[in-house]
Amino acid sequence: MPQKRDYYELLGVSRNANDDEIKKSFRRLAKQYHPDASPDDPNAAEKFKEIGEAYQVLSDPEKRQLYDRYGHNPPQGFGDFTGFGGFADIFEEFLGFGGARAAARRGPQPGAHLKYSLTISFEESVFGIEKDLEIPRLETCSNCRGSGAEPGTSPIRCPQCGGTGEVRRATQSIFGSFVNVTPCPRCEGEGEVVSTPCAMCKGQKRLQITRKLRVSVPAGIDDGMQIRLAGEGEHGVRGGPAGNLYVVVNVKKHPLFQRDGNDLLMELPINIVQAALGDQLQVPTLNGDVAFTIPPGTQHGQAFRIKDAGVPFLRRNGRGDLIVTTQVVVPKKLNEQQKALLRELARSLGKEPIAPKSVLDKMKDAFK
Repeated sequence: MPQKRDYYELLGVSRNANDDEIKKSFRRLAKQYHPDASPDDPNAAEKFKEIGEAYQVLSDPEKRQLYDRYGHNPPQGFGDFTGFGGFADIFEEFLGFGGARAAARRGPQPGAHLKYSLTISFEESVFGIEKDLEIPRLETCSNCRGSGAEPGTSPIRCPQCGGTGEVRRATQSIFGSFVNVTPCPRCEGEGEVVSTPCAMCKGQKRLQITRKLRVSVPAGIDDGMQIRLAGEGEHGVRGGPAGNLYVVVNVKKHPLFQRDGNDLLMELPINIVQAALGDQLQVPTLNGDVAFTIPPGTQHGQAFRIKDAGVPFLRRNGRGDLIVTTQVVVPKKLNEQQKALLRELARSLGKEPIAPKSVLDKMKDAFK
């Protein structure tokens, strides 16, 4: 077994500390390491238990005297300082955690949030659309209005816990009585029981209902974005507020366009003649075809911008652009006439490749 730490060291006080110093240090550490206050610390519960055990010993004059004399191993017949059970009375006295948990169980409970995955087309994401959803959720029973009891009857105070929602069990040791507080098993911590359960919800207070809801998908929404419908999640209990519904939007891919922010990207295949001599084309956009001019000498991979042919902005007016990138396609099969024409072109151009001058070439020309 691991060696137990010194109780004074656990509480961070000296052996000469008075009762007020011990109490103050315990209050600070209990707030720090209580599992409800430190949900992300995996060791919080163990530390919480250790400081509770240390305080139970050092706050009692007789136990403290025995500990100061014998440490963790008092002589046989005096018991030991472990196994004190729960520390609920002490923690509730100082921090109010126990009472707060019991009150929380009996008070209004908010409903759970829900998430729904909605798949739409690329065009629907650009222009916006309204969609009808079918959402299964827990709703307050209309028959008992959330009481869990059949109409005409009412829940009664739990006879086991007397309406407190907690059961206290006392244990005896040589050092006195210690109390362990747990939720009442009969009423599950609610403080009341239903003698005649509602025939519709079977005493569960809520029912699973499928509701039809309409969601407005705004123009310009992107893949992975969420739409929040406030209060459309599951209903709360005992008057608690309903949760929210979060609609996660999944956008299908488009065969021609890709999205980059609010811009649309498109590749435009052209032949070598169009690239060299230029051409007038009709280019597809999501709003229909538009006239597009390929300037003479267009290179492979050259990008052109068509203003306001992209995706609308979500939170302001206007929209992005369509960026057209040319892809010069070299023919794989040519007839004899085409080959002859290309050979004639090749003779007129010579062997040197014709390409735009690089920045380095321009600098060299400037120094000649």
